Amino acid sequence: MVARTKIKIDYSKCGYEEGVNVDPRECRKCLNTCDPAVFLMHPTLEDHPDPFNPEKWKITAVWPSMCTGCMRCVEVCPEGAIEVKPGRSLLSMLLPGL
Repeated sequence: MVARTKIKIDYSKCGYEEGVNVDPRECRKCLNTCDPAVFLMHPTLEDHPDPFNPEKWKITAVWPSMCTGCMRCVEVCPEGAIEVKPGRSLLSMLLPGL
């Protein structure tokens, strides 16, 4: 069985939970540093009065299989909100030696 890369984002440090000081729309460091574009920033519709004017946003690792395991997202996150447990990524399978 192939180990898959697991990426966990601690929303108590980054995101939309009450008391969190970091708005992902302002930071975007993980989005900007990730060449395979593993992360996606999207609005949340939880407890939101107007779905057409979102105020609450979060970052989600939607394509962890594309993660190369470079750990740059972990290094640049000012809140230490990202944890990566590298597995054998899709890129490593397609491009041996990467």
